[in-house]
Amino acid sequence: MYGANLTETDVAAEVAVDPKTVRNWLHGQLPQARHRATLTKLLGIGEEVAWPELSGARQPDLVAVYPRRAAVMHEFWLSLFDSAVTEIGIVADDALFLLQDTNFVHCLREKCAAGARVRVGLWAPGEATAAVGDLDAETEMRVSNARRAVSLLQPLLPYNGFEMRLHDIGLYNSLYRADDQLLVNQHAHGIADAESPVFHYRRAPAGDIFRSYLASFETIWSQADSLRAFRG
Repeated sequence: MYGANLTETDVAAEVAVDPKTVRNWLHGQLPQARHRATLTKLLGIGEEVAWPELSGARQPDLVAVYPRRAAVMHEFWLSLFDSAVTEIGIVADDALFLLQDTNFVHCLREKCAAGARVRVGLWAPGEATAAVGDLDAETEMRVSNARRAVSLLQPLLPYNGFEMRLHDIGLYNSLYRADDQLLVNQHAHGIADAESPVFHYRRAPAGDIFRSYLASFETIWSQADSLRAFRG
C-alpha cells in the first residue's frame, strides 16, 4: 500500500469493504480468497509475498517486514495502538517519532481512561554517562531526546494504568506492543532507527518469536527504574 501510494480508504473503495476491514488486514487478519485476488491485482504483488503464511514459508507469528521504520505509515502506528484494549507496551530509547504527535499521546491517555495498562520504558543516561563533563554530540542529542520524551509523557503520570520507567540498557531493538500485535524496530550500528528494519509480529499458537520478544520486554522492564516519585 505504501509503495502504491494507497491509503486504507483507497483500498477499501477498490475492494468494496469497510476501511475497518482493511485495518484488520493490516493488523494481520487474513482476507478472504476473493479479496486476496483483488488486492494482489490492485497492488501488483503475488499472494505469497503479501501472505507468506499461506505457504508456511515463514514463522506463523510474523506478519510483515518493512525495510526501514520510515516505510511504516504514521497512520498505521496510530491505528495499531488505537486498536489496543488491554495492553500497550513500549521500550525504546525515546520514541519521539510517536510522542511528538499529540494524537498519539491523546490515544495513550484515552486507553488509560478505558482501563488499559500502558507501560513506557525510555532510555536515561546512567551515572557513568551523567558524570562525563564534555559529552560527544551524539550522546548530547540522546540525552536531550530522552528528556524531551519524558516531559511529553509526564502529563499521563496521574492516570491509573499508566507507568513510565527509565532504563540504561543498550537496546538491540525497540519494542512496540498493542495487545497481541508487536512491532520490533531493529537497531543496527551506524544506522538511524528510522532507517532500520521493522518486523511486525502477532501472537499465534504455533509462533515462538512473539513470546520471545515479550520475555525480552519484561526483562528490560524489570531492570528499569520506576518514576513513582514524579506522580503528583
